[in-house]
Amino acid sequence: MKRVVVGLSGGVDSSVAAYLLKEQGYEVIGLFMKNWHDDSVTISNECPWLEDSNDAMLVADKLGIPFQTVDLSEQYKERIVDYMFSEYEKGRTPNPDVLCNREIKFDVFMKIALSLGADYVATGHYCRKAEIETENDPVYQLLAGVDQNKDQSYFLCQLSQEQLAKALFPIGELTKPQVREIAAKLDLITADKKDSQGLCFIGKVRLPEFLQQQLKPKEGLIYEVDANHPIYNQPKPSFQTKEEELAFLAKDIAYEPQFGKVVGNHQGAHYFTIGQRKGLNVGGTKEALFIVATNVNDNAIYTGQGHAHPGLFKKALFIDQSELHWIREDLRLAPGETMEVMVRVRYRQPLQKATLHQVNSGMYIEFNEPQSAITQGQFAAWHIDDELIGSGVIA
Repeated sequence: MKRVVVGLSGGVDSSVAAYLLKEQGYEVIGLFMKNWHDDSVTISNECPWLEDSNDAMLVADKLGIPFQTVDLSEQYKERIVDYMFSEYEKGRTPNPDVLCNREIKFDVFMKIALSLGADYVATGHYCRKAEIETENDPVYQLLAGVDQNKDQSYFLCQLSQEQLAKALFPIGELTKPQVREIAAKLDLITADKKDSQGLCFIGKVRLPEFLQQQLKPKEGLIYEVDANHPIYNQPKPSFQTKEEELAFLAKDIAYEPQFGKVVGNHQGAHYFTIGQRKGLNVGGTKEALFIVATNVNDNAIYTGQGHAHPGLFKKALFIDQSELHWIREDLRLAPGETMEVMVRVRYRQPLQKATLHQVNSGMYIEFNEPQSAITQGQFAAWHIDDELIGSGVIA
């Protein structure tokens, strides 16, 4: 009998994952990860860890599986929270959920599970795993979940072959309604529980207040740049090489105060991100204002009216070589090679047609259509059909 440790989060997905594994004949152990102590920044007990660990314990009890809590708050602070602060400080927008899977669930947590004699670690992610037999070792594939509306493969885009080898995703073949139905039939306390929002395992956090713990407020100006500004209508230079053209397409516009007019104040450019619409508190414009750029050095925010503003769109992005990650190492490109793929630059974004261009310093992703709000620090993930094959941090 193979032993599986399930990360029981106190939600319906991991509860049903544990049940399915038990039905399949595995020896199942439930483990709850405590990743956070500070309740002062979570919003009105939306998802306090105490309630979640109680729910996880009740589910384990109902399923008749052993249960314990592990405190990973120290590692979480070190690997996730400190990283978040440093990224925001640089004016980038990190994705803590992707990191939490790579660094906590499938690293720290997985090592604890293996030390308990587990053969596998399972989570309640909506994705699937497949295996291809090769001459040497088996190659593991990360596939989208069957429920198109809930596919969470994006959050696992940084996993390695070693991590995938030990991972199980029992609900990947099911839809959310089917998962809730199973939980209701079993009369699990989590059957109707709302999905948790916000930071992985912390709950719903007031992000500005969370960031203010380390990044001090600093008043600055909000500028509005007109959609017809000459900066958006510059003639395209001629290029000697494809790489020169890609560098041009991926380059951010260097905004300056004289490009726009002052429309408001903010409390710190590092609290804001490209494409953001809420939280600016500027009224009186015909269309909503969207952030087209932030500058943490000058503490300035640049905005434009409407979601079709040209400042939001780019045709290409760059990923530094050190930030490139291939789940399918066997498909890795050599400098000069290209590959046609489908890409998303944020969770829930529909997949977009694009071409990968590997160069010596990293990789360019060139989209068939310009993309809105490509944001530094977020992950771009690329797919062939329903398989996620690689990802990287947008530079």
